[in-house]
Amino acid sequence: MAGHSKWHNIQRTKGAQDAKRAKIFTKIAREITVAVKEGSSGDPANNTRLAAAVAKAKAYNMPNDNIKRTIDKALGSGGLESFDSVTYEGYGPGGVAVIVEAMTNNRNRTASEIRLLYDKYGGNMGTPGCVSWSFSRKGVIIIDNEDRNYDEDTVFEDALEAGADDIITNEDVYEVYTLADDFADVSGVLEAAGYKFVHAQIELVPQSYISLSEELDIKNIEKMLDLMEDNDDVQNVWHNYEKNEE
Repeated sequence: MAGHSKWHNIQRTKGAQDAKRAKIFTKIAREITVAVKEGSSGDPANNTRLAAAVAKAKAYNMPNDNIKRTIDKALGSGGLESFDSVTYEGYGPGGVAVIVEAMTNNRNRTASEIRLLYDKYGGNMGTPGCVSWSFSRKGVIIIDNEDRNYDEDTVFEDALEAGADDIITNEDVYEVYTLADDFADVSGVLEAAGYKFVHAQIELVPQSYISLSEELDIKNIEKMLDLMEDNDDVQNVWHNYEKNEE
């Protein structure tokens, strides 16, 4: 179906995070905790944000016991450390749009650290809304088909019946896109049908992508994105950089 494939971008981020699984588990646990406290419910069926966080946790193979323990802790800990959700927008080298979503207990510290990374690698942090207008919030589900276990027609039929908005076939995966509000329901139906996800998350998907040709720009954007993703306060980094294929 129509749409721009972003699996190569997801692979890049996913690979970096797979190498730091303990850290990503900590970040997902924070997402789950905030979702429980802000939604006043530990039941994903009654808490859309929690359902999205749990779907993401499962895609990263976070053990069910860890997920349940995190939810129970959030429900039972009135004195749990408080985190604020903050978003930073700006440009990287070559005009690449970069959005950073963070959860922090110290806004000044996080803003300073993220601004430094924008500046150090040839970009600049802008004002709210300066690049977010060029992104759309969507649910993104990547179904693994490396072993060719799934028939294409069946995947399309099941995804559309589940409420998917778009499906793209790409190499060894199927990319399933949903409206943000439908993500939890669609991912739940597909998971119950036995599909294995390698990625499942509500994302900011760019409307267009930028490829860089200058060696220094490529080096700087990849270093900047890596360091942003590695920051303890950062939950997600969205961008419209597309790496050139060799």
